[in-house]
Amino acid sequence: MDVEDTVFLLPGPVRMHPRVLRAMGLPAINHRSAEFQAVLADVRDLTRYLFQTAGPVAVLSGSGTAGLDAGVSGVLRRTDDVLCLVNGKFSERFFELCKVYARPTPLEFPWGEPVDPEQVAAAMERRSFKAITVCHNESSTGLTNPLKEIAAVARKHDALLIVDGITSVGGIEVRMDWGLDVLVTGSQKCIAAPPGLAAVAVSDRAYGLLHEESSFYTNLKAHIDGLEEDDTPFTPAVPLFFAVREALRILKDEGLEARVQRTARLGAATRAAVAALGLEMLPRKGFESNTVSAIRYPPGLDDKKFRGMLEREYRTVVQGGQAQLRGKIFRIGHMGIVALQDLAAGFSGIEAVLGKLGHTFDKGAGVAAVASFM
Repeated sequence: MDVEDTVFLLPGPVRMHPRVLRAMGLPAINHRSAEFQAVLADVRDLTRYLFQTAGPVAVLSGSGTAGLDAGVSGVLRRTDDVLCLVNGKFSERFFELCKVYARPTPLEFPWGEPVDPEQVAAAMERRSFKAITVCHNESSTGLTNPLKEIAAVARKHDALLIVDGITSVGGIEVRMDWGLDVLVTGSQKCIAAPPGLAAVAVSDRAYGLLHEESSFYTNLKAHIDGLEEDDTPFTPAVPLFFAVREALRILKDEGLEARVQRTARLGAATRAAVAALGLEMLPRKGFESNTVSAIRYPPGLDDKKFRGMLEREYRTVVQGGQAQLRGKIFRIGHMGIVALQDLAAGFSGIEAVLGKLGHTFDKGAGVAAVASFM
């Protein structure tokens, strides 16, 4: 595989703009200098634009999981009861993370099915919970949960709402003013930057709950207060801050609303191509993600062989399923700076491999379906 000449359709990390790559290659500078303070000021303001908030934000050196760790440890105590909504691999991981810092109770739904806000409301009626956690966009199943409705339940019961927005912020509509208290994203998804930074936005209520004993390195209050002063509590990943600043500039130039709309078009084009090839999506209809598509394999088609041939022979990289979905689905990422032309190239290879492995369909139907959105 030539990494510089590949149709890269992973659910993250994603393809990066050459401007971002060049920014990451800038010479190192003193992270306590006035020059880097200017970088941090830009990143802070651009992160607020990304989250559409004027409230507290932080950017931590670490993956999106570091942001979740900071958010949960910052607002919760070990005696706090938390309702964790679980319907996929990443919401399951969110539940496991909460075990370290609080007393979580899972409310589980089948993988591929959305969280039911009525069941959440019923659980909140039966028992008092300090907080609710939810993965807005469950990329393991290619499903977007009804966050606005879940937020309404949290507000009604005066519970904190802690949201994994790692594959939604910057690609799918999500608003702090729906009643979110902690919202986390990662640099390598919809922002289209390298992996290694996590961004967190908090409500004023959540900021008031942050405590110094939460953790050391991921102390969210320290990171928020530091960024407000154009500083970081510890040595930051300097090249990644350069890269994220450039990626966020590109996003702002496009416009957040425009990017969300373009990503929705990519999602719709992918679903049209899947249907044209006689394949099926995994999630329930109407809840398919616009940033990650999870597609069921036809009966008898081998995952390892399919993705191996796709990469070796057609320079196209997609992702397989996780945990109980391993070998049953493949996933296409279409977020960040992915274009319809990338999807068309990807489906050209997908069609070729499907045909070689015995799946029957109208040749060219998938690519034509994508082209109809151009």
